[in-house]
Amino acid sequence: MPSFRYQALAADGGTQNGTVVAPDRATAVRLLAQKGETPLSIEMSEADAALADGRVAKRPSIPRNELADLIRELATALEAGLPLMQALRTVRRQAARKGLQVILDFIIERVEAGVPFHQAAKEYGPPFDDMTVGMLRAADASGRNAEILHQLADLLERSVELRREVVGAVIYPLMIAGLIAVSVVILIVFVLPRVMKPILQADLELPMPTQILMAISDFMGAWWPAILAAIVLSWVGFRNWLAKPDNRLKFDGFMLRTPVVGQLVRDIAVARFTRTLGTLVSAGIPILSALKIVRDTLGNTALTSAIDQVSDKVTTGQSLADPLERSGHFPPLLVQIVNIGERSGRLEQMLLHAAGSFDRQVNNSLKLFTRMLPTVLLIVMALVASFVLAAILLPIIELQRAAGA
Repeated sequence: MPSFRYQALAADGGTQNGTVVAPDRATAVRLLAQKGETPLSIEMSEADAALADGRVAKRPSIPRNELADLIRELATALEAGLPLMQALRTVRRQAARKGLQVILDFIIERVEAGVPFHQAAKEYGPPFDDMTVGMLRAADASGRNAEILHQLADLLERSVELRREVVGAVIYPLMIAGLIAVSVVILIVFVLPRVMKPILQADLELPMPTQILMAISDFMGAWWPAILAAIVLSWVGFRNWLAKPDNRLKFDGFMLRTPVVGQLVRDIAVARFTRTLGTLVSAGIPILSALKIVRDTLGNTALTSAIDQVSDKVTTGQSLADPLERSGHFPPLLVQIVNIGERSGRLEQMLLHAAGSFDRQVNNSLKLFTRMLPTVLLIVMALVASFVLAAILLPIIELQRAAGA
């Protein structure tokens, strides 16, 4: 429901400013008249005016780590006994970045107009995703604002740490792969033709490796614009293909079946699922609502589809553990923990305790991935270098034999 800023003449003759929430301007005027106030000016808030006109501008966002800091500061202010509005204004005064100031100005305006905190965050959009809005809704509903906001900040910080660990694990192998690709292209396109020139002039029969490499070199030298265009078109085509839900489901399922990489993807998703679900349930969010929020945080449509099936089964009255086990995507340890947690009535505590174990499993999978991938890339580089070296040295040896004869 939109809010209206107004200036009104009070019954005692003085003027006062404020906001009123109403479905339209006429209702806002009527509400003020019922309070004995005569409106001098009344205008819809900028945010609601933009929504009404359908011209919502792109609002600035902030990184996930800054959102975690913002939530942590609000939780600390609330823990110190400040009301929500005063806590928001206190954090706003300390905000240095423009994007954070815009976010807080919007939130303060909406909360001041009587909109709940979680609804204001949902209206703003990114960086407030479904999980964040769900936790804020739980905080508003339960009255445990400071406690739940601290839990949300912990969850966001762990998400940032996990992303940094994954990026740190793959950046070095990707750099090696890039250097290998660049080195091979330089050897084939620029170095090989110059080395082969005197051998070709001697009119010797070239060995098979040399013929293959020369054919690749000639093709790349003559058709490199077409090759670049084909690479770009292939990438665009793959992205368009991946944009279709059915194709994305097939690709994500294939990623889960890939050795090492699939295990890493599954471990990351399971760790995120366990910690997020435990935090949401402990915040008082019903299990079905929590599952709907968690599904959007997994990052893999095959696992998302599995969670949808689990939710459907839970809706019919089944336990959470049985459909998790039947999906085949979740480890037996998680199924056992959920089963014990449901039977004992301590599901959220069991999930939060298990989250640390799954985080350690992610670290182990990352270590395995970072050890194996560079090794595989080095083997590939050695094979390619051996083939190129053989293609260059074999005709040189043949040339020396012909000259010695």
